[in-house]
Amino acid sequence: MPESTPSEAVIQAWARLVKAQHKVLRAVEADLNKAGFPPLAWYDVLLALRRAQGKGLRHLEIEAQLLLAQHNVSRLVDRLEKNGLVERRRAMEDGRGQLVSITSNGRDLLRRMWPTYRAAIARHVGRKLGAETQAKALAALLGQLIDENAASSS
Repeated sequence: MPESTPSEAVIQAWARLVKAQHKVLRAVEADLNKAGFPPLAWYDVLLALRRAQGKGLRHLEIEAQLLLAQHNVSRLVDRLEKNGLVERRRAMEDGRGQLVSITSNGRDLLRRMWPTYRAAIARHVGRKLGAETQAKALAALLGQLIDENAASSS
């Protein structure tokens, strides 16, 4: 079968993947909102910055590490900065670029958000999959979609 003609099963898998992503993200966002926390995108950026271990990241590096699609990292970083969660400094290598780093307030917000986020993942993903083997199987299948080196069947 030519690559340009996906099977019905592949089309169904695609549709369900997209619907599942939207449904679970909405549910997790609702749980965070109900608990009084900012959007998941804030957590996502702050986590990427914490993982940089104080080195700071450029906007393109932040975007590359995000779990969520974020088309305007600059505006998001502006909001985080206004809330005292991140800080910017000039990149020493070129003097024109900026590095963004997480502040102690940003680390504190991550720490406070995690229990709600973790519970939302358990509720909206873990409970639906049931057995740990299902979660591992799904993770492996999705990993194949993410891995650019995965063998393709022709």
